[in-house]
Amino acid sequence: MPAPAPAPAPRLLPTLDRYVVREWLKVFLVTVLGFPLLVIVIDLTDNLGKYLSKGLTKHAVALSYLFGVPETVSLVLPAAVLFATVFTVGALGRHSELTAAKASGVSFHRLAAPIYLGGLAAFLLGLVVTELAPGASARKAELLGEKPIAATAQRYNFVYRADGGWVYAIRSLELASREMRDVILEREGSGPDYPTIIVAAQRAVFPEPRRPGGWTLTQGSLRYLLGPDREAAFGFATLRTPALRERPVDLLAQPKAPDEMRYAELGRYIDALARSGSDTRKLQVEHALKLSIPFTCIIIALFGAPLAISTPKSGAAWGVAVCLATTFIDLLMFQLSKAVGAGGVLPPTFAAWFPNLLFGGAAVWLLKNTRT
Repeated sequence: MPAPAPAPAPRLLPTLDRYVVREWLKVFLVTVLGFPLLVIVIDLTDNLGKYLSKGLTKHAVALSYLFGVPETVSLVLPAAVLFATVFTVGALGRHSELTAAKASGVSFHRLAAPIYLGGLAAFLLGLVVTELAPGASARKAELLGEKPIAATAQRYNFVYRADGGWVYAIRSLELASREMRDVILEREGSGPDYPTIIVAAQRAVFPEPRRPGGWTLTQGSLRYLLGPDREAAFGFATLRTPALRERPVDLLAQPKAPDEMRYAELGRYIDALARSGSDTRKLQVEHALKLSIPFTCIIIALFGAPLAISTPKSGAAWGVAVCLATTFIDLLMFQLSKAVGAGGVLPPTFAAWFPNLLFGGAAVWLLKNTRT
C-alpha cells in the first residue's frame, strides 16, 4: 500500500492576503521607483547642457543622480502609499472581491490589514532613507560642483562646531603628522554657574593609531570667563581635555549645514545652539519633521483605505484625482507647519506633527463610519 502523500506545507499568508499584498506592492513599487526616474529625466533634460559646460563627466552626472535618489524617495513615500492603497482598494471594489469577502464573513478592516502593514513597512523604509538622504545629498552637491570636495590630507584656517557647544578655530591641520597648529577651543557660557571657557594652544598632537589617548595641547592658556571683569586664567605646558575628542579625520570633514545632518546630529546641534541663547525654533521643526514625514505613511494607509471604499465603483481617473489632491494638501500643510512652528505661533514639535494629527483624525472618522 503506497505511503500517503505528505500534507502541503501551510502557506504563510491566506490567498486573499497574498492577493492584496501583491496588488498593493505593484502600485507602490511603480510609484516609488518610477517617480525618481521621472524626476531624473526632467532634470537631466533641463540641465545636461549646464553640467557638461562646467566640465563635469557623464560618470559624475550619473553618479550624482544616484545619490539624489534617497531624498526623492523620502518625499514620495507618502504619495506612493496613498496611490497603492487607493488603487488596490478601488480595484477590489470594482472587481467584486470586496463584496465576496464581506459575504464570506471577512470584514473590511481584516481585508485591509495587509495594507496597514504596508504603511508600517513604508514608515520604516522612510526612516532609513531619511537618515541616508542628508549625506547622499551632500555628496551629490560635491559631484555637481555645487559644494567644494572635502580635503583629504590637510586643512587650513577653519572653524569646527563640535558637540557640547564647543567651537574650534584651527589655523592648520595635517593628517599625515596628526598635528594641529594655533588651536583655540571655546565654549560659550551663560554666567558663573556655566562659564565661558577658552583654551588656546600653539600646537596639538594626536597619538599613534594604536596608542590610547586623545589630543595633547602644548604651550597654551586656559581661561574661565565668569562674568563682567571676572576671569580666571592658567598657563600650561601640556594639557588634555575631554572636550577635544574628535579624530584628525573627523576634523577634516567640512562643516555641515542643518539640512545635511542626520536626526541625532541635528538634535545635538540644536542643543548646542539653545545653550548659547540662539533661536532654534525653525531647526526644531526640521528635526521633528524627520520623524513626522515618514510617519505619514502609516496615517495615509489608514486614511486612504476607507476613502477608496466610499466610492468603489469610481474609475482610475477618480483615484488619480484623489491621490493628487490629498498629496498636494499634505505637502502644503507640512510647508505651513514649518512657517507656523518657526514663527512661534505653535510649539515647533506640535507644528511638525499637526498635519499627521489632522489626517489621523480624518482617518479615525472614516474608519469608524466605514461599512465593514
